[in-house]
Amino acid sequence: MTAMNDVPDPETENTRIRRSRNKVLGLLLLAFVVLVYAISIVKMN
Repeated sequence: MTAMNDVPDPETENTRIRRSRNKVLGLLLLAFVVLVYAISIVKMN
């Protein structure tokens, strides 16, 4: 017999996936902001 704890809760799994996706999107947004900032500094000089 398998215990109920062996099967992940769908809501918990969705929350984990959503959280990891949000972290990746946040990092991409931060990289984009740094890129735009760096380009603007280079263009000013």
